[in-house]
Amino acid sequence: MLKEKVTIQDIADALGISRNTASKALNGSDTIPAETRNKVIKKAIELKYKQFAFMETDNLIAKAPGNIALLTANLPNTSHFGSRLISGLEKKVSAEGYNLSIHIVRDVDRNSLQLPNNFETSKVDGIVCIELFDPEYSKRITSLGLPTIFIDCAAGVSYPELEADLLLMENEHSTYHMTTRLMDSGCRSIGFVGDYNHCKSFNERWVGFNRALIEAQIPLNLEQCILNPDQDFFSESDWMDRRLEQMTQLPSAFVCANDFIAVNVIKALKNKNMKIPDDIVVAGFDDAPESRIVEPHLSTVHIYSDEMGITAANMLLSRIQEPDLPHQITHIQTQPVFRDSTAKPRQ
Repeated sequence: MLKEKVTIQDIADALGISRNTASKALNGSDTIPAETRNKVIKKAIELKYKQFAFMETDNLIAKAPGNIALLTANLPNTSHFGSRLISGLEKKVSAEGYNLSIHIVRDVDRNSLQLPNNFETSKVDGIVCIELFDPEYSKRITSLGLPTIFIDCAAGVSYPELEADLLLMENEHSTYHMTTRLMDSGCRSIGFVGDYNHCKSFNERWVGFNRALIEAQIPLNLEQCILNPDQDFFSESDWMDRRLEQMTQLPSAFVCANDFIAVNVIKALKNKNMKIPDDIVVAGFDDAPESRIVEPHLSTVHIYSDEMGITAANMLLSRIQEPDLPHQITHIQTQPVFRDSTAKPRQ
């Protein structure tokens, strides 16, 4: 007696699922979980159902999506370049079959060198770190032995000891170009505003600023710079006003480590009844939305955030595929943008 043909109902009964679910799984419906689809395909091969009778299991089983963990001490807001960077990163890793999960590193985690509670090393294929500038915590992450990329890092990091890939926006040359342009337009005393030890990017901007002064043979005047620790800039709302009051003489220009700082400087200068750019000029870095809202519009440096996100994804995915390659230190080009805040420097 001939054996009856295997039907979808046979597969469904063998697995204890509905015929409709089995049918959708065999037809590749996106509404069926990968785990269920795998079970259905395996059973179809086992029972030699139609076209599955002569196929290899390994070629048909849907691979479970990989997992990329993003670790950050401060989740970037919509004004931060990192917000669009994460968007570009997520689109790229998703297109390659990976999920992106976000894990907030709290102060207590950082101080105790503990991983976030919802972070499971065994379920992570690669790590992206953004806004993590603590050297010891960075070592804790790289000690996991997982493919890791830092987007910016601690100011004093030693590249040979980082044991991870590093992606930065180009900082030094654009700040050098901005500072040189201000000097060419008549500014002869220029102060830097920002904590150059906050992160590698701020440090590179400080280096570019100083290189411009050295080449122009203009002495660095620390009394006209505001180099306080980064947390001071986020303290009291009138902190910048009081800090400017401590200066015996203001420079003809301020080059700021980012646009957040620059906007606060502009507000504080206005509170002193100073006109920008007639009395003093101000430049920032990031090309944040606020740079085009503040009056006058802020001269700044544009960061290609989306492209940085895609590059970060490509670097990490390459590291996952070839973990033994030499680590990369990569800069993405930035572009100075000159607006009204530097139009008429004081002579």
